[in-house]
Amino acid sequence: MGPLGRHGQRSEGYYMFPKLEGEIAPRMRFQGKEVLTWSLNNYLGLANHPEVRKADAEAAQEWGLAYPMGARMMSGNTKHHEELEEQLADFIKKEAVMLLNFGYQGVLSIIDAVVDRKDVIVYDAESHACILDGVRLHMGKRFVYKHNDMESLETQLNRATKLVNETGGGILVITEGVFGMSGNCGALKEIADLKKKYDFRLFVDDAHGFGTMGETGAGVGEMMGVQDEIDLYFSTFAKSMASIGAFVAGNKDIINFLRYNTRSQIFAKSLPMPLVIGAKKRLELLRTRPELKENLWKIVDALQGGLKERGFNIGTTQSPVTPVILKGGLPDATGLTHDMRENFKIFCSVVVYPVVPKDVIMLRIIPTAAHTLDDVEKTIAAFEAVKSKIDSGEYHQIKEFAEFNS
Repeated sequence: MGPLGRHGQRSEGYYMFPKLEGEIAPRMRFQGKEVLTWSLNNYLGLANHPEVRKADAEAAQEWGLAYPMGARMMSGNTKHHEELEEQLADFIKKEAVMLLNFGYQGVLSIIDAVVDRKDVIVYDAESHACILDGVRLHMGKRFVYKHNDMESLETQLNRATKLVNETGGGILVITEGVFGMSGNCGALKEIADLKKKYDFRLFVDDAHGFGTMGETGAGVGEMMGVQDEIDLYFSTFAKSMASIGAFVAGNKDIINFLRYNTRSQIFAKSLPMPLVIGAKKRLELLRTRPELKENLWKIVDALQGGLKERGFNIGTTQSPVTPVILKGGLPDATGLTHDMRENFKIFCSVVVYPVVPKDVIMLRIIPTAAHTLDDVEKTIAAFEAVKSKIDSGEYHQIKEFAEFNS
């Protein structure tokens, strides 16, 4: 049993696997009480946007949830799937796009499709779990480089180059646009510059960057001016689009190759029509309502600026993802979580070991365009109060929380 799972019997439903109820919004209900929530990947506030709800409902009414039946290759293709792919490709300035049913399985299957045992994968140490699982499936060599460390990346690229010169394979470098825990951006410009020196293809998971970063919201590649250097661009609909599904983009040849070789799509049912039509509406709003992203960043700047002014450590974030890093153990984490939810009526994700080092607590805040400046002020004041209790050891003096040391 892992360090969190061993406490499952007394913590499930509250600390782990909690249930948020009600309309998706900054204020929801938790165990019968209204709480201000900062744990929803609803960056642009589209989850309950009236135009989105209308499009979802009408599509479900017209098509049901079953259509189309079968995988895209066999019987599950429609003009709406193709139109969404074309619209996404146009938005992010790539030649072609392939829809994916889910982001996690999509990443695994893309990695599986584009490399074989002769190829070498070089990936960032802080890559998302879906990337790590995809890399573990690789039957060839894989090398990890220190997070955003170009000297470390060059060391691994030199090792990889020597190997592929012997095997006749290629090199795939994998990183993220925005790293979902720290909130900092992948060093895409520096990595792209290394293409002048090394022969590799670049795969970027921009799940948190799509819709939030760049002048138009086309992601971190757009923001850094290197979108053309990204050979495979991936994002999910589960963040800014507030839905289900994902996509991968690149030149026509590689996307066509993936259509015939991505096993999680070849052997799985096509994305249901309401999700496709709903995604088209979400993309339309993302493209035509810049005020959504502007509102998001108004909240982000207020939150991150206010936290820094009050002396909180928010790490190296360059994105809406806002980690608040505190010193403390599991009793502190459980105590502050309970305090925040019961006394301050604030719900946010609390991250502990093994996701972060021992004696570190991370409060992971996801601001959205639907939050208000009053929400920001209330939250920062609550953080100040619980930090004071951690510093004084107050949570360790409460038997219920001290028992989590055992």
